[in-house]
This record gives sequence, C-alpha cells and structure tokens, in this order.
Amino acid sequence: MNDLTHGHGNVEQLKDKLVKDLKSVGADADGLLKEVASSTAEEFAAARTRIEAKLGEAKSRLDTSRHAVAEKARRSADATHEYVVENPWKVLGLAAAAGVIVGILMSRR
Repeated sequence: MNDLTHGHGNVEQLKDKLVKDLKSVGADADGLLKEVASSTAEEFAAARTRIEAKLGEAKSRLDTSRHAVAEKARRSADATHEYVVENPWKVLGLAAAAGVIVGILMSRR
C-alpha cells in the first residue's frame, strides 16, 4: 500500500507540470496570433516551430502522465485483489454490512 501513496505524489507532479506546459503553449499561441498581422514569414515560421516544440513536449508529458495513472490504477487493482484473496471473510462481512445499511436507508424512503 505504501507504493500507492508514494505514486500519488508523482502523478500530482506530472499533472502540475502538464498543466503548466499547456498554459505555456496557450500563451505562446496567443502571442503568435497577435504577432501574425505584423510579422514576416520568417518570424511566423520561427514562432510556429517554437509552439510545435512546446506542444510536442506537452503531448509527451501527457503520455507520461497517462502511463503513470494507468500503472497506479493497475497497482491499486492488484492490491485490492490481493487483499480480497487474503481476507475473503472480512470482505464478505463488509459487503454484507454495507448491504444492510443501504437496505435500511432505502426502507426509510
């Protein structure tokens, strides 16, 4: 279980970096739109190249984040499966208790 809490921080860091990169790409695109009217073809090409590079970096980080989240989900599922296999009676008891509580709440309506 400790791996799961450790992975959470890593995923949050990746998400924060991705959001920062996407904001940067948006700001660069906005700047490019403002400069388009008065820029030369060379300036436009340079700005476009810069934006494409930042967008490529953002896509790469998005892919890294997606893999990190998928890995964390897989580890969570594995840990849950392991717990259920090792403690079937506890899980059955918890499910029964949850069913009784839901039944009581539903009968009050």
